[in-house]
Amino acid sequence: MRFIIVTGLSGAGKTEATRSLEDMGYFCVDNLPPKLIPKFAEACVQSQGKIDKVALVIDIRGGIFFDDLFESLNYLKAQEFKYEILFLDASDEVLVKRFKESRRSHPLAPGSRIITGINEERKKLREVKDRADIIIDTSKYAIKDLREEMSKNYGNAQQPEKDLSITVLSFGFKYGIPVDADLVFDVRFIPNPFYIPKLKPFSGNDEPVRDYVLAQEETKGFIKRTDDLLEFLIPYYKKEGKRQLIVSVGCTGGRHRSVAIANSLYETLAKRNYSVSVEHRDIREDVHQGAKKL
Repeated sequence: MRFIIVTGLSGAGKTEATRSLEDMGYFCVDNLPPKLIPKFAEACVQSQGKIDKVALVIDIRGGIFFDDLFESLNYLKAQEFKYEILFLDASDEVLVKRFKESRRSHPLAPGSRIITGINEERKKLREVKDRADIIIDTSKYAIKDLREEMSKNYGNAQQPEKDLSITVLSFGFKYGIPVDADLVFDVRFIPNPFYIPKLKPFSGNDEPVRDYVLAQEETKGFIKRTDDLLEFLIPYYKKEGKRQLIVSVGCTGGRHRSVAIANSLYETLAKRNYSVSVEHRDIREDVHQGAKKL
């Protein structure tokens, strides 16, 4: 089990760090009273592996309960329970700027100067910072930089391509473009099996339609160029910290051409060890529409 205590200065990036951990599959709990850490750790152990990556956000928002932190950590150590402390830090100048941009007061100085609260917080957190396993100074970090640092320290090195989830989605233009699409490809220029009587009853999931669509020269050219484009784009999306990519492929009804091509793109991406799935949004719509007309 990997058990991480996330702490640090207000405004240093604990929220974004926690989101990164959640995206990496960690079970995250925000602002847990430190006195409850041992019981929570025990519950995780009793889950028998169902909870194997945990992150607890503990900071000065706990008020007087924060003083229980070291007692709880010492108890875990005595029980030989392994944990790690991640401390998020930033310069005074950057922290003041972030508080002013968000128009928030410092939690330790609600009616006073922001710098006063920062100085007080540094004093309270000095000991936990000294005990930290990893300290990340976010002064010069954009969100994507922090995400990369979190992935480097807490991600799964054996699955380098799993941090971006890709969905290849087929759809029919007559039912609307998917609202969550990142990339939209229009394949209505490819010959339509709908107008071939023996192929019309089938979908792009069926071999007769799939073979027909993929055999077209237009399809071959499109798939090659689209595959090259995705291979170019994906590393940049990952670099920007994007976690989900929706690649939408549309034909008229979303039953024949787009389905066959979406399946082909999915198979290529899967072979490259990307975390990819395929969905066919409108594959049944034409069938339903036809039934209504009878």
